[in-house]
Amino acid sequence: MKEQNNIQSQPRDIMHYESDIWAIADLLLAASVKQSDFPAYMMPFFALMMLEGRMLNAMKLVEKEEGLTVKDDPEDFKEAFIDMGCGYNEYIVMQGKTLQNICNNDNTFEQDFASYLSEFDPTLKKLLGIERGKDEKKFLNMDYYVAELRSKKILLSVITAWSKIDLSPYDNSAITTLEEHIKRKWADISASTAGEQYTPDDIISLIADIVATKVTKPKSQNIHVYDPTCGGANLLFGVADRLHTQAGYQNIHTWGSEYNDALYALAAIESRFRSHSQIHYGNTLTTAPFIDKDFDVIVANPPYGTKWSGYEKEIKNDQKGQFPGGLPAVSDGQLLFMQHILWKLAGGGIAVEVHNGSTLFSGDAGSGESNIRKYIFDHDWVEAIIQMPQSEFFNTGIYTYLWIMNKQKPFERKDKVALIDGSNLWKPLKKSKGDKRREMNAEHREAIVKALTDFVPSDICKIFDREHFYYNKQSLTLTEVDVNGEYLKESVALKKIKSVVLNDETLTELKDLDTNAGNALKNKLKAANIDEDRIVIALEDGTNYSYDNELETVISESKEGRKAFGCGTFKFDLSTSKGKKSLKVELVPRTTSDYEIIPHHLDEHENQREIEAFMQKYVFKPYVLGKNVVGVELNFNKEFYVPEKLDSVEDILAELTELEKDMKGIEV
Repeated sequence: MKEQNNIQSQPRDIMHYESDIWAIADLLLAASVKQSDFPAYMMPFFALMMLEGRMLNAMKLVEKEEGLTVKDDPEDFKEAFIDMGCGYNEYIVMQGKTLQNICNNDNTFEQDFASYLSEFDPTLKKLLGIERGKDEKKFLNMDYYVAELRSKKILLSVITAWSKIDLSPYDNSAITTLEEHIKRKWADISASTAGEQYTPDDIISLIADIVATKVTKPKSQNIHVYDPTCGGANLLFGVADRLHTQAGYQNIHTWGSEYNDALYALAAIESRFRSHSQIHYGNTLTTAPFIDKDFDVIVANPPYGTKWSGYEKEIKNDQKGQFPGGLPAVSDGQLLFMQHILWKLAGGGIAVEVHNGSTLFSGDAGSGESNIRKYIFDHDWVEAIIQMPQSEFFNTGIYTYLWIMNKQKPFERKDKVALIDGSNLWKPLKKSKGDKRREMNAEHREAIVKALTDFVPSDICKIFDREHFYYNKQSLTLTEVDVNGEYLKESVALKKIKSVVLNDETLTELKDLDTNAGNALKNKLKAANIDEDRIVIALEDGTNYSYDNELETVISESKEGRKAFGCGTFKFDLSTSKGKKSLKVELVPRTTSDYEIIPHHLDEHENQREIEAFMQKYVFKPYVLGKNVVGVELNFNKEFYVPEKLDSVEDILAELTELEKDMKGIEV
């Protein structure tokens, strides 16, 4: 529908209604409604007043632009109004009745209010939760909360209070501003888990500022903005509005997707009063909305640490190509959303995503998380990552990060990634809001945008080659050596074994054993620890083999004397002859499986030289290289580590001198 601007002169700032709306909460509190339930009780009625106010505005627009009136041209007026696409309510549009009119007569209130609700068009009734069928989604669940308020004997008083919130004198922009403030207050008190994050207004402003500097399309062209986890669409519409009012983009199309019933309904209702806006209902990852559409701008604040095991089968069977980098652990779906976003991002587009730290470093080399990061870095799609201050979000005190994705980085930024540390750019809130105790002001946001725009090293910005974040996890098999650096070079089979001493037990039944006895003997000896248990292998010729813990070597003792073989161990097995089992013992080199973390080079030959040089420098035992796995991770603490400043030697000596003087004074 057309934007409804300049409806009439606005006598008062619309924000004066904020206190009136929150006064309604006092009625709920008096009726024993829990504070955490306030948003659920208030959302449907706030949506009702937004709809009524905007419909009244749309009626004025039809009168002004079409020259039609309800009185003189009822059918034409109705048709023109419906064509505006903002929804319909016969009670409001054709009968001219508002909620305030209904509340003026308490004798007919119940009947009139029921009629008022029933006259919304089917789509709005569905979103509001009016006349919901048994198996239909609740969305704003209006019928339920009307029944609850009625049972608490406060329905009329609550609806009367809402009816006084007259939004008809205000245009869409003003109503949206009020809506953002109200939704933000709801978020302050209602989000029940740290995985469902409402995006604070200062972060929305920062994201919008970043997007405005990165969008390269002419301002006259259409800009398509998408949020795959849009919630009530505060981030989506907030960024779109700032691009329009502050950056001058004229034609902004907004697209969103949301799975929460109530939040989807709020976003969908708001979208009806915006030009070119679509909100999809459903699981973004399994339904893949807007399949044929790529987007110029994608913004998102996906849920943190939310399991996706409930739709694991659909994700694993995805045929659309959303997850080319692989799948993360089912305990956290953030990296699924990151891949979805890149899948939907246009070639020249920009994405700004809010994530917690797990997207940076969770998962070892070869894990799903590391492989996804590697896939994204292999394509050179990460332009920058920005660390936000702690306690910036309403329901978590942890650090959060903005990932800036760009599929067509400027030439000078190819194979480069900026890490920007905004963790100290904040001011304290006068009053904390849940876990949110800090906010970024305009000066802080400007510093971050400048660091991103300049793309040069500074106090808060470091520029790295892309390969800096890669590493080799090189597996190897080490051959252990004794105190003299000697080791068993090859296996030696021991023949004609007479007995085996294991600690205080002498085992002599070693031949012609049945299967059970043979396996029991083998398992008993294999369970022994050569470093802790006393093991002696006695041969028929009088030679004894054992392990010297001090020298870390296998020795033999016989009439010819004592001989050291180097570091090794005993390998116990069974041989089979005519169905009978006999113990078999070998001296074998003692080996340990290990791995080394080695810097990675994107050039394959250079990387191999790096591995060889590392092994030569740091590994002093004989080894055999195994499989090498390449991982990718980021660590802000390491990159921005500032070592503790130590006192100079002179200062320490001076302090010791003073202490010595003090001690002498005490002695005196």
